[in-house]
Amino acid sequence: MKIRSFLSVALAGVMLFVVGCSKQSPKVAPAIPSDPQIEAQVKKIVSGMTLEEKIGQMCQITIGAIEDYRVRAEYKINKEALDKMIKEYKVGSFLNTPRDVGQNLSKWHEIIDQITTASINELHIPTLYGVDQIHGGTYTLGATLFPQGINMGASFNRDLVREEAEISAYETRAAAIPWTFAPVLDLGRDPRWSRQWENFGEDPLVNAALGVEAIKGFQGDDPNHIDGNHVAACLKHYMGYGVPTSGKDRTPSHITDAEMRDKFFAPYLATIRAGALSVMVNSGNNNGIPFHASYKYLTKWLKEDLNWDGLIVTDWADIQNLFTRDHVAASRKEAIKMAINAGIDMSMDPYNPDFCTLLKELVNEGEVPMSRIDDAASRCIRLKLRLGLFEKPIVDGDVDYSRYGCDEFAAKALLAAEEGEVLLKNENDLLPLAVGKKVLVCGPNANTIRGLNGGWSYTWQGKRADELGAQYNTILEAMQREFGEANVTYAEGVRYIEQANWFDEYTDDKMLQEAVNAARRADVVMVCVGENSYCETPGNLTELALSANQQELVKALAKVGKPIVLVLNEGRPRIIREIEPLCAAVIDIFLPGNYGGDALARLVSGKANFSAKMPISYPRHEQSITTYDYKPCEQTDVMEGAYNYDAVVSQQWAFGYGLSYTTYRYSRLTVDKSTFGPADVLTFSVDVTNTGKVAGKEPVLLFASDLVATSTPDNRRLRAFDKVALQPGETKTVTFKLPATDLAFVDDCGRWVLEAGDFRFQAGDQTLTVTCSETRHFDTPNI
Repeated sequence: MKIRSFLSVALAGVMLFVVGCSKQSPKVAPAIPSDPQIEAQVKKIVSGMTLEEKIGQMCQITIGAIEDYRVRAEYKINKEALDKMIKEYKVGSFLNTPRDVGQNLSKWHEIIDQITTASINELHIPTLYGVDQIHGGTYTLGATLFPQGINMGASFNRDLVREEAEISAYETRAAAIPWTFAPVLDLGRDPRWSRQWENFGEDPLVNAALGVEAIKGFQGDDPNHIDGNHVAACLKHYMGYGVPTSGKDRTPSHITDAEMRDKFFAPYLATIRAGALSVMVNSGNNNGIPFHASYKYLTKWLKEDLNWDGLIVTDWADIQNLFTRDHVAASRKEAIKMAINAGIDMSMDPYNPDFCTLLKELVNEGEVPMSRIDDAASRCIRLKLRLGLFEKPIVDGDVDYSRYGCDEFAAKALLAAEEGEVLLKNENDLLPLAVGKKVLVCGPNANTIRGLNGGWSYTWQGKRADELGAQYNTILEAMQREFGEANVTYAEGVRYIEQANWFDEYTDDKMLQEAVNAARRADVVMVCVGENSYCETPGNLTELALSANQQELVKALAKVGKPIVLVLNEGRPRIIREIEPLCAAVIDIFLPGNYGGDALARLVSGKANFSAKMPISYPRHEQSITTYDYKPCEQTDVMEGAYNYDAVVSQQWAFGYGLSYTTYRYSRLTVDKSTFGPADVLTFSVDVTNTGKVAGKEPVLLFASDLVATSTPDNRRLRAFDKVALQPGETKTVTFKLPATDLAFVDDCGRWVLEAGDFRFQAGDQTLTVTCSETRHFDTPNI
């Protein structure tokens, strides 16, 4: 076929380019230290398996494919369908939640016990079950829901991220589920994208550092021996998923290999080195090559360059998409061949087990080598051994799960919500609100649990959160509890149409007038606007501005003349440049989870202090979207002369911006050496003082700018961060150790290089310049 010829030429060109620019990378130490006992077991088990059994381990089927649809009252497994999957196709893994809704512990135990028992009886191998628990107990009813990833990024708090993952792991394993499809490490660098909120923001370092903490929390200290309180993590979505050129989910990106290596690969590099056991692949394609068919990214970069023995699983039906959507394969069978030979170990099929039949044919025809099957099956078996599933395939009561959904976990979720909501504006110190103030709470996000949580909350799209999370407080309910029902009134103004699309709204003159009349009787108006819940492709949009209905509500309320607190409850930044000037205070709470309303009320009352910073760049105009690490030519002064090239990009709020009820002074930024070489480690320190009257926590961000480079440098990059707690008048010295190699970049040959020259560093308002004395090119793909 022409397509196959084109791909062959393209791959040949890539190989020539690599050979011409760099040396063969040397073998590195295993990313996960090899355990001889586990490896001996892997070898023994796999060598005793038939071809059909090996291929079955590589197939993952959704729980809906084995449902008994004759039973309507509750989910039940169809025994005949299960037997077919296990006995005929030897399926080794299942996923998802029944009927797209979370289940209680007893139902999860019933389901997984039944599947596991069938698998052990037939195959003598336990099943591997996985779900998307991306912000706590997504699909385990009664578990703790935390803020979404974007809030955790805004917290800049490593400890909170690790503790969230520990709690999530404990509550997931309590349900007999050993595998979570988290953390999400896509860089949210395009505000149009519908999954902007799932990751830790736009910066590679923040995603890498918080991703490492999530791995520690999910898996514990030893990736070879995951105990009953922990689960296997699955990094997703490898990689570059967050910058589709169109802004639409699962559409193509156009990322150079240099940028891919420098930024998008960085979180995966860090977390694989930290022991991550599995990876899920980006559903899209980059420069025309689907990630699921990329030998370079799957096998070369991930498995070989890192000497990583973990498992790579597809996303939903993405091998089939090579054929039906991307048109790089002429048939489903050819798509399977492409993906498996590229490095896929497990196909999330998710309904059709003929993957197994077709892959067996490919092996028998010599199109997929037996060595590739043995490798993939070994990776599947190795993960099950690391999880201890052969020893304890079914929950047996040895582990105490009595803390499931406990008050201690709830308090941690509340703290995470408090540290993930960003104060963006506070004119004339309107906040915190004084006791006794009459407050009108209004807007479509004022009285909804669904809005607080976003997608992946009880259901995929989060649509049943108000029903299943009814015991938690909406913003309105939390404000009434905090300030007294007599002092807090409510008017909708605009409402979401719950049984329609997530973006559908309703308002009329009567609703608008009721809100205006209520505002006249209040001292302060809190307008809660933003988005209803959505997830993945259904969340695509065509207009980034906040809806006209919601903007008109704010404008009408502003005419009353009462100070407005604008609360943004959104998964991505909706443009608000017309209404922001009408508001005295602005708070972006993003998607703070079940305790987000309580956190907001405590912050607004002053019982808690704001400490979050923006993990993304908030645009002012839809056609002026950029990230903080822009190239210098993207934001320049207006050029003089006949050709007036105006490249100025205006932002509403910058990455790293956020206010507090206290103030901080930075002083004495120092470094231990003014000149350094490639092998050095730079030690920076800066004093941070709380100069206000209340206690606070301050994320301390250290930025670096490469002033001159052979490849146009980024304006600046975040190179280190920490978060410190300070009492009024207290000073703490924050110290960062920065390897010189962290200042390297990837050149046009794909090599890391650190160039001689000056680097400017900044923390707060403090700056200093350090000089690199020597240029060095690195021969290894990763440093």
